[in-house]
Amino acid sequence: MENTARAILRYAHLSPYKARQVINLIRGKDVATALAILSQIPKKSARVVEKVLKSAIANAEFKGMDIDNLYISKIHAEEGPMLKRYTPRAHGRATMIRRRFSHIYVYLAEKQQEDK
Repeated sequence: MENTARAILRYAHLSPYKARQVINLIRGKDVATALAILSQIPKKSARVVEKVLKSAIANAEFKGMDIDNLYISKIHAEEGPMLKRYTPRAHGRATMIRRRFSHIYVYLAEKQQEDK
């Protein structure tokens, strides 16, 4: 794992389901293509994932990796803690409101150059 860089965002205030909708579009793509895709998606989760991806790119640059050769080797969103609130409903009942959080993980790796 010496040729990998990672970035982790914990406790992002969006549900993992919504984050995975965006993450599935960029999985396995190279970094430039992924950033271009994320800039065109009109969702809050796209802005959050874009920030984490840029952080992973900065970490890779710090490690001395070639930025033009990077691709997303692994990316996933896990469920974080859930805030539970209650709101009043009809006939004296109450309904639970779940405010979800997610943890987003991005791993970058360098493409292997083939000798020709």
